[in-house]
Order: sequence, then structure tokens, then C-alpha cells
Amino acid sequence: MKISTKGRYGLTIMIELAKKHGEGPTSLKSIAQTNDLSEHYLEQLIAPLRNAGLVKSIRGAYGGYILGKEPTKITAGDIIRVLEGPISPVEGIEDEEPAKRELWMRIRDAVKDVLDNTTLEDLASHTDTGESDAYMFYI
Repeated sequence: MKISTKGRYGLTIMIELAKKHGEGPTSLKSIAQTNDLSEHYLEQLIAPLRNAGLVKSIRGAYGGYILGKEPTKITAGDIIRVLEGPISPVEGIEDEEPAKRELWMRIRDAVKDVLDNTTLEDLASHTDTGESDAYMFYI
């Protein structure tokens, strides 16, 4: 399963809104500038998120977007499903032979489990722990 820029940028929007949760509306322009993304592209992504109730729009001079629910109630899976559709590593699983079908289903379930158990709160409060060097071997 490959997450496209729709899913990745959609997560970026939502994480930024979660970081500013309770501070009032945030403009897409500020999110675009902060993350060096196209504001026009973000505008296309916000509509399905709004239609799904994940964000609310606030009109006016100081308007923008706020989360539709608490950051603890929105999961990465909610966002990815709205923007990418169903989570599946392969098309036509039912046509596969049983051994491969079982493998694809286990992969799908593992991905779903991670996405559905990762909240926006988790993502917004994540700090880089420097664990990327944990497996570096020096000689």
C-alpha cells in the first residue's frame, strides 16, 4: 500500500491543526508556508476532510480551519480513509490463492491496526527521540 501526496499532505494539515488546537482557526496559507507546500493543493484536500466532519471552517478576516473533534478522537486511519479510500495492500484479494490471500489480509490488518491506533494527539505531540541512530554501527 502506497500513501499518495493526498494522504501525506492531508496528515500534515491535520497535525498542524492539532498542534494549534484550542488556539482558534488556522489558515491553509500558514500551514502551506510552514511546511513549504502548495496552498492550492491543500485547498483541494480540505474539502473532503470538512465533508467528513474532521475539520470545520471558520469564515471571516481571522478565519481558517479548526479540528471537528478532539485530537484524541481522530486517528490517522480516519484521515487516510477519507483521502485515499479503503486501506488494502493489493486489489482483488478475494481472487488470490489462499496462502497469498492470508498474507495480504495480515498485512492489511497490521496497517489498519497502526493507523487506527495512532491519534492526531500522538502525531502532534511526537518529538524526535533520535532513535534513528539506534542501529548505526561504528567501526
